[in-house]
This record gives sequence, structure tokens and C-alpha cells, in this order.
Amino acid sequence: MQLMRDLLRSSLAKSLSALSPLDRLASAWPVAAGHGIAERTSVTDLEDGAVTVTVPDAVWQAQLRTTADQLKRDLARISGVPLTDILFLLPAAAADARRAEIPSDRPRPKMPARVRTRKTS
Repeated sequence: MQLMRDLLRSSLAKSLSALSPLDRLASAWPVAAGHGIAERTSVTDLEDGAVTVTVPDAVWQAQLRTTADQLKRDLARISGVPLTDILFLLPAAAADARRAEIPSDRPRPKMPARVRTRKTS
């Protein structure tokens, strides 16, 4: 049975080669983590070899951290993307990390002026 799993994983790695590294990781995540974990979590970022997985709550975060090394190895092998780390972040922390990547000297989009309406009695 293990031989069949290894064959399927290597076959998946070959079929993902045309995708971007982040898309390869996201596609390989259900195979590496398992269906139950993958339906509650998602691969959301890749920076300098560190993949970010968004988790629903602190309980999931703590549980996945206990298997981080194994998940990182499996995910790297299946996706064909070299990984240096795997981070498990809550949704708010993941969003903050993505916002922090935007350079502060980059012009921000202008927001439309607020329209005030008068109340009429």
C-alpha cells in the first residue's frame, strides 16, 4: 500500500510542474496533509522558502505545529517546491503578514470622497 502512495505522490509532483510554486503547494496540500486537515486549512503564501498555511483557530495551529517537520517534508516532496519552513497562522495574522509585504512608499489607491447626505424632516 505504501508503494502505491509513493507512486501516486511522485506522479502528482510531475503533473504539477507547469503551475506556479504557490499553486503547486496549494494543489499538493490535500495529499500531504490529508483530506480532513486540508478542508479546514489552506496554503496562502510562499516567501523565501517558507510556506504559510492558514488555520481556523489556535487549537488547529497547535496541533499542526506538532507535525510541522513531517508536513513540510511531504509537501516539499509532493509539490517539488523546496521549503525551508512551514508556518501555521490564524486568518487575521495571515492577512496582517500579507499587508506588511506592501511597501509603505507605494502609493495607496485613492478612496472616493465620503458623500454626506442631509436628513430631511
